[in-house]
Amino acid sequence: MNIQIFGTKKSFDTKKAERYFKERGIKYQFVDMKEKGLSKGEFNSVCQAVGGMEKLMDQDCKDKELMALIQYIADEDKEDKILENQKVIKTPIVRNGKQATVGYQPDIWKNWK
Repeated sequence: MNIQIFGTKKSFDTKKAERYFKERGIKYQFVDMKEKGLSKGEFNSVCQAVGGMEKLMDQDCKDKELMALIQYIADEDKEDKILENQKVIKTPIVRNGKQATVGYQPDIWKNWK
């Protein structure tokens, strides 16, 4: 397994995801989205794995104006706007090669090889 956890240090679900893999002795790479964030390629790969960019959106995001803007701008502009403002992405994003999950998903992770 090649696990990457994208999240923030303050995110409760990100901490739970890290603990999940740590307790099972599974090595992972933590990527702090406040410092680095997702690249365009990683973003597209995750979107493909989870079934679209809407699944990545954090509906409980504090910036309601930004969320509204993203929902109503043209589809071709959404990706760039999300990549510029990654705080609207739900965390953690956990990747294992081509597989990915958004949020705390231990039921899915336990089936990963």
